[in-house]
Amino acid sequence: MTLTGIALFSNAQNAQYQDVNYTLDENHLTAEVASNPKVSGELLIPQTISVGQNQYTVTAVGDKAFKGCKNLTAVVLPKSIERVYRSAFEGTGIYLNKTNWRDGCLWIDSILIATDKTVKPRFVVPEGTRLIAAGAFQGNKTIQRVELPSCINRIDHETFRDCKNLQKVVIPPTITSIGEEAFTGSGIYLNDKKWKKGALIIDDCLVATNNDLPAKYIFKNKIPIRLIAERAFANRKNLKSVTVPPTVTAIPAAAFLKCENLTEVIIPETVREVGNFAFYNCPLLKKATLPAQLERLGMGAFYGCTNLQEQVLGDRIEILEPATFYMCRAIKHITLPAHLRRLDNGVFAGCSALEEIDLPATLTHLGEQAFAGCAVLRKVVIPAGINQIPKEAFKGCTRLYRLDLPDGLYAIGDEALEGCLALEKINIPKSTFRIGVHAFRNCQQLRGIALVDHIHMIEEGAFMECKMLEEVSLPESLQVLQKGAFSQCINLQKVILNARLKKIEDGAFFQCRMLREVQWNDSLRYIGTDAFLECKYLRAPVFDASVEIGKNAFKDTRK
Repeated sequence: MTLTGIALFSNAQNAQYQDVNYTLDENHLTAEVASNPKVSGELLIPQTISVGQNQYTVTAVGDKAFKGCKNLTAVVLPKSIERVYRSAFEGTGIYLNKTNWRDGCLWIDSILIATDKTVKPRFVVPEGTRLIAAGAFQGNKTIQRVELPSCINRIDHETFRDCKNLQKVVIPPTITSIGEEAFTGSGIYLNDKKWKKGALIIDDCLVATNNDLPAKYIFKNKIPIRLIAERAFANRKNLKSVTVPPTVTAIPAAAFLKCENLTEVIIPETVREVGNFAFYNCPLLKKATLPAQLERLGMGAFYGCTNLQEQVLGDRIEILEPATFYMCRAIKHITLPAHLRRLDNGVFAGCSALEEIDLPATLTHLGEQAFAGCAVLRKVVIPAGINQIPKEAFKGCTRLYRLDLPDGLYAIGDEALEGCLALEKINIPKSTFRIGVHAFRNCQQLRGIALVDHIHMIEEGAFMECKMLEEVSLPESLQVLQKGAFSQCINLQKVILNARLKKIEDGAFFQCRMLREVQWNDSLRYIGTDAFLECKYLRAPVFDASVEIGKNAFKDTRK
């Protein structure tokens, strides 16, 4: 099946708080300052913001957040800020005001935002600096040597990009991560003598690789490598095998992205985190055994690893982020952490060989398309903490014959089980009040379904093309049966309308060709266009003038 229409990689949403725009990360309850093109005056960014029932910690000022705001004269940033983009303040009143610059550097609340040509060629970043913005030195041709202080822990992406005269950066041991292309185009990067066997290593940090990298890469350096930069091995098409050294504690974001011939990665037990898209689209990767003590597996970490074998996830992982194993078509079995709380959007979507999955009792969130396209998945028991089956959660699970739903479930989302061809029976909990658009569409073997009395909504096409349904009794709380709800249920023979039903919308029973009996009610006031079109065994009823009947509502029925 084709998986479309869902933002697999994000649970983000936009929100405004005190006239400032933010992007919210619902997984981690963090917020990033988004684009604010009309901000002016003095601005205070709070440490936390409240949106709905959640409180979010403000951790970043995003790309171009205030760019061009000439009337923005001052901003106070909270201590919770972990990342700032240089571009966030370009063209602002803060950036244009020379009194905000010292020794060729723009500072905001002890954050080094940007540098210019008046910076000293040999520059020592002072102790007390909270962080250095992404791209802070980018394109600076004056700088030759930079000493970083022990009070910062990250070199952000593109920090020293295109600093063509930069020959030395002193990286303290407090640095725990280096962003993508932090040194690309710098004097260090362009100096061939700095490269060893296709790798650029600064102090004890591997920051980049090139096409001279051997196919089988094993770290053999006099000084142990303690960290790998983001995207360090990305697009290395000759790379087939990597042994990560035991001195490394994290595989960073996009580290091995699109390594098309990578077949094996040996990950040491010291690794605690695998970053976002770490092995994105490594189609030949078969073996990547994850450490038992792993604490985080980032979104899209194994996206498109179509040959990846069975996985066992350690019990320290509490969240599986969006699209973690998306389109991992060779995985037949996966062991989930015992304390897992969230399965996010598209986690196992397209895992067409996945045969079984045991969801832990601790699970409280199931994302959209979580198992969409898992064609051979046969049985799933939904834990008690799940209160809805989300959009397209099991869409296209063609061999799913059993889905156990928990008490307390209030909704079955749009297209949640569409195309589950083998599903014969499902027990809908008494708490359920909504069955979404196309929720059970084309469940061709669905024979029995008890529609509990609390259901208020059976939405458009909910049971369309359920060819084996023979009898339906509508729930007592239902007042409107939406468009095409039971259309093309070609073996449906009997329908019992509930006492409160007032409206049957267009095409609700279109082409139910075996329908012979409908038990009508006295409250019905509207029957839509084509509602019973081509129900050739149904005798058209006679209604009084209070019932509005749409065009062709009973066309091709018995007279």
